[in-house]
Amino acid sequence: MITGEIKSKIDNIWETFWTGGLANPLSVIEQVTYLLFVKLLDDNQIKKERNAEVLGVKPQSLLFKEGNYIDEKENINEPYENLRWSHFKNFEPQLLFTTVKDKVFPFIKQINNGKDTAFSRYMKDAVFMVPTPRVLVKVVDGLDALDLNNKDIMGDVYEYLLAKIASSGTNGQFRTPRHIIRMMVEMMQPTLNDVIADPAMGSAGFIVESARYINENYSNELLKSENRDRYTTTMFSGYDTDQTMLRIGAMNMMLHGVDQPDIKYQDSLSEENRAANQYTLVLANPPFKGSLDYEAVSKDLLAVSKTKKTELLFLALILRMLKIGGRAATIVPDGVLFGSSGAHKSIRKELVDNQKLVAVISMPSGVFKPYAGVSTAILVFIKTNTGGTDKVWFYNMKADGFSLDDKRNQIEENDITDIINRFHNLEEEANRTKLEKSFFVDKKEIIDNDYDLSINKYLETKYEKVEYDPPKVILDKIDDLDAEIETLKNELKSLLNLDL
Repeated sequence: MITGEIKSKIDNIWETFWTGGLANPLSVIEQVTYLLFVKLLDDNQIKKERNAEVLGVKPQSLLFKEGNYIDEKENINEPYENLRWSHFKNFEPQLLFTTVKDKVFPFIKQINNGKDTAFSRYMKDAVFMVPTPRVLVKVVDGLDALDLNNKDIMGDVYEYLLAKIASSGTNGQFRTPRHIIRMMVEMMQPTLNDVIADPAMGSAGFIVESARYINENYSNELLKSENRDRYTTTMFSGYDTDQTMLRIGAMNMMLHGVDQPDIKYQDSLSEENRAANQYTLVLANPPFKGSLDYEAVSKDLLAVSKTKKTELLFLALILRMLKIGGRAATIVPDGVLFGSSGAHKSIRKELVDNQKLVAVISMPSGVFKPYAGVSTAILVFIKTNTGGTDKVWFYNMKADGFSLDDKRNQIEENDITDIINRFHNLEEEANRTKLEKSFFVDKKEIIDNDYDLSINKYLETKYEKVEYDPPKVILDKIDDLDAEIETLKNELKSLLNLDL
């Protein structure tokens, strides 16, 4: 999430592009993400080199090698050192411009050259459009001043810049806050045995965070070549219809050591997407109210929920994508939980009766501000095709660590740690009542309520009896107060020598 000082620095970079003559806001966004990527590539290598130095070994698998980078096709013969951000950022303006434009940019476009990877597919059409050396110097200085400890800052920058041009959410798309993504991944605890997908991946936040989680929790197992090969190739999949998002997603995954993820340009709801019984874990925040070509929607999805609502169709899609025993955590608008249409009821009935609905986590409406004020929830379920829902765990999230207004300032109140801990200890939730933040609801009670999954349907409120004085006593007190006021007024007039 872009806040405070970083926000101000991004604003300055945005202004630099506009005053420098690059008027297309989407072009500005792409140029910023390319340059961020170049910086993060060098930052990663610097970290590798420092770690190797501490261990007293030679760093392995370096992108910027010793000697010269040679590309006869592009007529490049340049020391690798000059392609590194930490080195070229100190060049004088004209040399900086020609180096980045004619050498660095062609270099990053050919990473993974010769392999049909997501990165090579979506970078081949990338164009360097920074207009002048002066603009490039100011942008490089601005980006160099950013704190890039979070590798996925490219996605955050993309989201913030998109919001500035009032394009955020026009197709129901808005970026999921990083802490919500992390919460969902921590809840699902992906493993090396998982095959993970996001059918509406955006900048790849969910699969990037899943990669981070696996890297942190299975670092020793990833030293085995077969595990590492799966991690870098077939473990992660993502689909989107936005080329810029696909490019950012491919860059993000590469920065996290996943060189060849299955990232595709694809309308996930269309007949072209035949993915079925393929994944063990799906994490997603599908678009709500997105534009939809109803005629192109896959017929088997319409068989589960005959509707034009993308949020319902994506739930049907996720069920189709999952293997038996596969699990999912997905964000839905509140309307999915209580909508009265046949399509709404049919998808809820499918989850409760034919699959195993595990949890419904109700989130406050401010979670997606300032980009959207919609109320949302997280559904957690397991594909069984034979039922299995016995009782469903509900959690009433009140705070996510940030104020729920447009400013989204950090605050102390935060339910996220409690949600994760309780989700992983559901056996201890059995005796909690519906007066508390979390509790179980039996399947029968859900069915009796027409499969309504909104938490307000089940929350109980404890009322305390308040006793008031009889009306005569209250009126007598009012008379006493009136008399006291009159006395005080007369005393004040006397002190001021006013006529009584």
